[in-house]
Amino acid sequence: MSLRRATGDDLAAIMALERASFPTDAWSEAMMRQELASPHGWYVVDDEAGRLVGYAGLRAVAGAKDADIQTIAIADVSRGRGRGRSILRALLEEAARRGVGHVFLEVRADNPVAQALYASEGFAEIGRKPRYYQPDDVDAVVMKLDVRGWHAASTSSATGAASAPGAGSAPGAGPTARGGAATAGDGGVCT
Repeated sequence: MSLRRATGDDLAAIMALERASFPTDAWSEAMMRQELASPHGWYVVDDEAGRLVGYAGLRAVAGAKDADIQTIAIADVSRGRGRGRSILRALLEEAARRGVGHVFLEVRADNPVAQALYASEGFAEIGRKPRYYQPDDVDAVVMKLDVRGWHAASTSSATGAASAPGAGSAPGAGPTARGGAATAGDGGVCT
């Protein structure tokens, strides 16, 4: 697994995975291009032997104390191997670097694997948005994470002093995800 910052050159591969992951409500190419170019966005891709097998995005406005996970997608054949957790942690590390206090996301109510992944990293449910994901008519579970607490736990886990929340890898972790308050329009199967 090789995570790196996404560039405009990744757009075609991201869109192929976007359409496969979110068949009923994929973002348009123009929306994704805007997300990749936004000064408030931070997108990463997971590259395996020159093939894009995942991508994710964080929206964190400069100086803001809150951020949103916009989307996470992992190719079907690459799920269940910890890629979703790794890419999620990369987004959270970036949020910590930016001085963000809380990260928010929306996750589909019909995606328990994604919800479990987020909960294992310390996200907590704070509300629901009825019928949020269209055209599927699926509720969104709104979740929130205290970034400083997560970062402290993950840092102490890295030094062996304590275990970070959900440090183990959940079976099936790494599904497609969509969250946050995307200007591009939210949808899909959120982690």
